[in-house]
Amino acid sequence: MKSPKSFVYGIVLGLIGIILFSSKAVMVKLAYQYEVDAISVLLFRMLFSFPFYVVIAIIFRHKNSDTDLVKKDYLWVFFFGFVGYYLSSYFDFLGLIYIKASLERIILFIYPTIVILFNRVFLKQAVSKNQIYAIILTYIGIIIAFWNEVAISGNDTYLGGFFIVLCAVTYAAYLSGSGWLIPKFGVAKFTAYVMIVSCICVFIHYGISHKMDLLNYSWQVYFLGFLLAVFATVIPSFLVSASIKLISSSNFAVIAAVGPISTIILAAIFLNEQLTLLQLLGAFAVIIGISLVSLSKKN
Repeated sequence: MKSPKSFVYGIVLGLIGIILFSSKAVMVKLAYQYEVDAISVLLFRMLFSFPFYVVIAIIFRHKNSDTDLVKKDYLWVFFFGFVGYYLSSYFDFLGLIYIKASLERIILFIYPTIVILFNRVFLKQAVSKNQIYAIILTYIGIIIAFWNEVAISGNDTYLGGFFIVLCAVTYAAYLSGSGWLIPKFGVAKFTAYVMIVSCICVFIHYGISHKMDLLNYSWQVYFLGFLLAVFATVIPSFLVSASIKLISSSNFAVIAAVGPISTIILAAIFLNEQLTLLQLLGAFAVIIGISLVSLSKKN
């Protein structure tokens, strides 16, 4: 049984990790101010992250070495790296071209509900009435926040929202489908492997579309890419893993509700983004809905 001190320590680590993850959208929006496209920002995020994950893969290469891994397992690693971190991240970065960072986080926060729906359809897992009510509340909140933004910012919001929904769907597919594979590799090794796959996919994408022209960006783009890699990708990924180990994934899912709130605050400070009262109401409904979904899963 874990001590109260370690539980509090786990919550603190989780909160720091969530806030750092939430800064991603703000950094991407800041990078877009320097006339750079989505795949270029994503490239620098992955380029600076890549060495960290290679080192992790080397360190943990013998972890779970007694587990019988077959060629099919590695093919699944490639698939989840392609879908869960390459496609999902690319859709996210595309969506941020058209919508606010704060609205992006609100929409993206629906991924736990999509995981539940995937598990119901493909794994035949039951969905409780409380989860259904919570999911309905979540999507009502999304509609409120989204449609109010359409009235403010115009039809480009539809395109941005569409890409963020695709991001949530692909990330949910990764979470739903990779659960059986993680114990075979171990968390650290599996994460490192799928991240290396996604990095290589981004490198290939950029090489095809931009002919590997890496030296014509302003210094701010490289700096923000480095911050994205270290402070919005690598460090929070370890903080979140440590938090889950100390307080359990169910408890972590509850405190993850801080994510949209921290993004709204950071976007207001660094991007001067402001949500209307109606959008804040929608965000509150989404946070309550996801928290109820998480509590239902915990029970």
